[in-house]
Formats: sequence, structure tokens, C-alpha cells
Amino acid sequence: MSTIKLHDKYFKKYISKDKIAEAVTQLVKQVAKDCKNETPIFIGVLNGSFVLVADFVRKYKFNCEVSFVKLASYQGTKSTGKIKQLVGLNENLEGRTVVLLEDIIDTGNTLQEIYDIFKDKKLKQLKIATLFFKPDVYKKELHIDYIGLSIPDEFIVGYGLDYDGLGRNLANIYQLTPKPTVKNILLFGPPGVGKGTQADMLKEKYHLVHISTGDIFRKHIKNETKLGILAKSYIDKGNLVPDDITIKMLKNAVNKVPHTNGIIFDGFPRTKAQAIALDEFLEESGETINGMITIEVPTSLLIARLLERGKTSGRSDDQDENKILNRFNEYYTKTEILKDYYQSQNKYFGVDGVGEISDITKRLSDVFEKL
Repeated sequence: MSTIKLHDKYFKKYISKDKIAEAVTQLVKQVAKDCKNETPIFIGVLNGSFVLVADFVRKYKFNCEVSFVKLASYQGTKSTGKIKQLVGLNENLEGRTVVLLEDIIDTGNTLQEIYDIFKDKKLKQLKIATLFFKPDVYKKELHIDYIGLSIPDEFIVGYGLDYDGLGRNLANIYQLTPKPTVKNILLFGPPGVGKGTQADMLKEKYHLVHISTGDIFRKHIKNETKLGILAKSYIDKGNLVPDDITIKMLKNAVNKVPHTNGIIFDGFPRTKAQAIALDEFLEESGETINGMITIEVPTSLLIARLLERGKTSGRSDDQDENKILNRFNEYYTKTEILKDYYQSQNKYFGVDGVGEISDITKRLSDVFEKL
């Protein structure tokens, strides 16, 4: 998941679980170095710290004790500064080394309240460790001994942190983001349905970029690139180009696209493996596929269209009916698997592709509006 919705707000992936794990490991190393001759008691501040404490103590390879205290200072997405009473502390801490484990420190109001309570417990020493720290809004002079990651003042969820109760179970950290407006659409259909024509009209209407796998292939083939030569050897036989070649071409094309409202992908992905690769590629920039739209036309009508097109297009794969049939077979046996893939995500839409071009555009636009 690159973008998620919790209650009425949207969040985009911000910090990966792997980066979080690295930060926790570094915290453990620093604390262990300073407490190597102690049996510290680690005190987690609930609710947010429970995931951090669990991971932290599993990585800590020396003797230690664990406890929790609870305060509440958040309502919605802004710190209220109202601190509730500290609860949950039953241990005798006199002469002990205590390490407070915080999930996040922003204004420092909660931390100061806890610190003031602990400083009267006759501790040997009190240290503070936090996984996330917001230096831009920290208002206290209290020294923080260990910091995992310093981050900007943005509202985040995941890894124990929540938005009105939701999001604590997410493995990654997500950042509050405006409601997504970018549309990345997959325009599908067997050969000859008119995807290119419709994509040209829709990209103008919705200010999107049209990326056609066929156009990418033809450009590489014309320029006789290494990938183009490989692609041509498959296309000339009426076969689909292998996933690894197609994906490399597509990534190259997408990386050259300037900032846009979104992309209409025409002819890609064609297999489930390509779909997964595309999801992973888009997720790197916090984006996703909004919908798969298939233009549906009877096969017999499409064969006639392609043969007619072959008279002027110069494309060898449009001039041989056996090659055309092979392309349809490839499409229906491999590509239609994607229908189940996107249907399971509630992202699949079928559109009648028979009729006037303007009528088909209207049907497609109706789906775009839903998205």
C-alpha cells in the first residue's frame, strides 16, 4: 500500500519498515553501550510505544526489565497540550537506571510531565530514548539521550502511532497527505479496440500523459536499441514481448515524464508479474493504479478491423490472420488474468467498445469520473 485512508483522511507511505528496523537497532546499540554494567528498566509510554518496546527488548541482549506507563495528549491530528494523569507505574525505582522509550517526541509536553514525576523517584539515572523526534516543534530544554530518526513536523501513523484509534498495526510509517488527485489508469482491451484513439482524447480531457507500450516498442525498434532488437524478434512472430524487456522499457519512459496529473497506461501491464512490478515501481513515488478499464468488442469485429488496418499500417502483425489470432490467444490466456487481480482490489471496469468514437469516450469518461 502506498496510499491509505483512515477515517476521513489519507496517508502516504513515508518511512519503510526496514528503515524503522535499522533505527531501532541503532537505538539498542547506543543504550546497550551506556547500560552495559546495569540492569536497566525500560519503560514504554503507551499507547504508541508498545510496538517499539516489543522490538527494542527483543533486540536487547542483556539483562533488563520492562514496564509501561500511560498518558494521553492527542486528539485528532494536533497535540492539545492537555496531559492526563500518569498511570501504570508500580515498581520501586530507587537506585535504578530507567530508560524511557517514547515512540515520538514533538512539543515535549508529554515528556516533561513524565520526567517531572520520575525525577522524584530517587533514580540512579534517567535516560530518554525516542524512535521519532520533531526538532522543529520541540519546546523543552530537557535533553534527549537517544534519537532514532529526526523528522519534519508532519502527522504520521503506523508502527504503534494512530489517527483516532486506527493505523497502529501498520508496519510502515505513513504521512498525512491531501486526498489523492493523481489518476493512473490502465486502458485495456484486445488488439484493435481503439485504445490509442481513446487515450488521446481522455488525456486531453483530464490532463494526463499517455504512455503506449506499442509506441515505446516501435521507438526502440526504429532506433535499433538493444531492447528494441529483442522486442522485434518476439513481435514479428506474433508473440508478447517478455516481461523483463517490457518493464525496462516502461520504467525508462515513465522516468522521463514531467510532473503530471497522472498516466494512462495503454498496453501495459499484460501479465500479473508486470502488474506487480508496476505497483512496486509506482509505490516508490507514493502513487498507485486507480483503475483498470477494459474496452470490450467482439473478436470477429476486431479481426476485420486489424486486417483492414494492416493494408495501410505496414505492420506485419496486422497482415496475417494467423498472427492476429495468436495475439488474441495471448491476450485472453495471459492478460485477462489481470481482471481478477484488479477486481480483487475493486479497480476493474468494463466498457462497451462498439459504436461511435464519441459514445465510447463518454462511457469511458463516466468511469473516470467515478475514480
